[in-house]
Amino acid sequence: MLLPGLVSVTFRALSVPEVVALARECGLRAVEWGGDIHVPLNDLAAARDARQRCADAGLTISAYGSYYRAGTTDPTEWDVVLATAVELGAPQIRVWAGTTGSATTSPAQRAVVVDAIRTAAVAAEAAGVRVALEYHPDTLTDTLESATSLFTEIGHGSAVPYWQPGGAQDVSNAIDEVRALLPTLTTAHVFSWGPGAWSDRLPLAAREDLWLPVLRELNRDGVDRYTLLEFVADDSPDKFRADAATLLGWLSSLTA
Repeated sequence: MLLPGLVSVTFRALSVPEVVALARECGLRAVEWGGDIHVPLNDLAAARDARQRCADAGLTISAYGSYYRAGTTDPTEWDVVLATAVELGAPQIRVWAGTTGSATTSPAQRAVVVDAIRTAAVAAEAAGVRVALEYHPDTLTDTLESATSLFTEIGHGSAVPYWQPGGAQDVSNAIDEVRALLPTLTTAHVFSWGPGAWSDRLPLAAREDLWLPVLRELNRDGVDRYTLLEFVADDSPDKFRADAATLLGWLSSLTA
């Protein structure tokens, strides 16, 4: 089953109660809480507050959206990241696979990133948490080949992939990426971009050609996965409401 939700950093200007209220109003089921504004690193009181507010609203916490960059961030910080995620009740922690793209990362630096992710995954597994790697440019998940190789190199079952489209993403390439990352893919960040990528945000419905086949692929094996809305046009709650209605309509069509 695909579980609709939102990434809280979509609305950095909104408070935790406002994010929860918006998610509930839109009929969503989950929130990924960001570690920069809403649940700051090592702010355990904020983590407990977000956790309780979600529980009261009937929302699931999908992840702790950290800004831990494996191989670059001081590895001693991971204990704090993990403690915050555990207090939040997050089943997974979003991290970044380094700070450079696969084509410009030396084999030695790639090995450092791999080791840092593996070490984080070992500690996370002991706490009942997974490490979810952001599928993102300028990291070692910037291409499908590098991403799939990375998980093989890490060699730990608690390190799992996210997926998100690029600007003007080609549909067949998107399907290939999603299919290759299954079955361990846990989460898709859902948005529609034009060729200008982050600065070219479209209504979600503008890429129905992309998202309907991607959602069908994500739903093919019946495994629970999160589909989290992000990057709404103009950072507008009203446009977000329209995107949420679009996503819910698509998900409903999968079970019709």
